[in-house]
Amino acid sequence: MAIFDPKTKVIAGYQRSIDEKNRVIAKYYDQIGRLYYGQYKDMSVDVTKDINARCEAVSELYNEIKDCELKILFEKGLKLCPNCGKENMLAYAFCFACGAKFEAGSESAPGAVKTEKPEEKVEAVAETKAEEAPSEPEVKEETSEASEAEENKAE
Repeated sequence: MAIFDPKTKVIAGYQRSIDEKNRVIAKYYDQIGRLYYGQYKDMSVDVTKDINARCEAVSELYNEIKDCELKILFEKGLKLCPNCGKENMLAYAFCFACGAKFEAGSESAPGAVKTEKPEEKVEAVAETKAEEAPSEPEVKEETSEASEAEENKAE
């Protein structure tokens, strides 16, 4: 039965992670808009660093979402063609749509397994209030954690 399939639980975990990351992205968008409007109201205030830090965090979250989506495909036994973007079975050596050859080892799991749970990081970021802009050191700390996580994925 599909209800007891262990892959279903893993896929649901990835989907929850994606949903939480999308909520955090929405909060960042709200903060960016508030910062931008605050700068519009008072031109003497320069919040460019705060806006850029949040934009970088949003970009990092989008990359993490893409990684989760690839892991979901892998759990389903699929991979994406790098040439046309179509879903293919893991065992295929060539794309069924465009005929592009897959690299050797493309049937292995995408990305390295992270030691840190993504939910913990997202919960820590989600606790930031939308009304209050974090100070510069806090923002730099968030982005440095994201870059460390990216380096861990690369290894």
